[in-house]
Amino acid sequence: MSKKKATREHILATAFDVASNSGLDSLTIGTLASVAGMSKSGLFAHFKSKENLQVAVVEFAGAQFVERVIQPARIAEPDNIEKKLRVLFQHWLAWNRSFQGSCMFIDAWKDKADNADLLQNELQALTKRWLEYLAKQIDKAKASGEFRQDIDTWQGVYRLYGIYLSSHLFLSLSLETDDHQRFWQGVEEVFTDWRC
Repeated sequence: MSKKKATREHILATAFDVASNSGLDSLTIGTLASVAGMSKSGLFAHFKSKENLQVAVVEFAGAQFVERVIQPARIAEPDNIEKKLRVLFQHWLAWNRSFQGSCMFIDAWKDKADNADLLQNELQALTKRWLEYLAKQIDKAKASGEFRQDIDTWQGVYRLYGIYLSSHLFLSLSLETDDHQRFWQGVEEVFTDWRC
């Protein structure tokens, strides 16, 4: 790895930690320069703007999400899709809990962003890739006969993501247990409905 690439990786890892603890909105070139022990001009040379820095951190976070959430389910090699989904969800919940307060992606999301908003475009693309990954798992389970053929795949993703978002909200209101019992009960109800 070149020195420039190694420096950029170090900067992004530091920026990811800052955004994880304080939220993406708090991440500026000045804040990062102070934490990383670098000059503002040095960081500006890498990113050119706060928006570019935030987009780069979201891209970095996306790679971290794959490493922390998707890769463990691949390594575990569960013998059916339901078990794989459970492993994914376990790591998805852990991902959310690794941030101070709440998920960086959810906190930075804006419903009415314009097409020129690079940060929102990256957040949307990242979220869509995750939802498509979940849809593929449901389709695989339908194809193998593990889940019913008549399941509407995208309605299924909608249900699962809704359970996740509800758990996230309930946890912030102290209405969810630390071991996410409401989340897991919701998932079990979905899987019971889907099994052949």
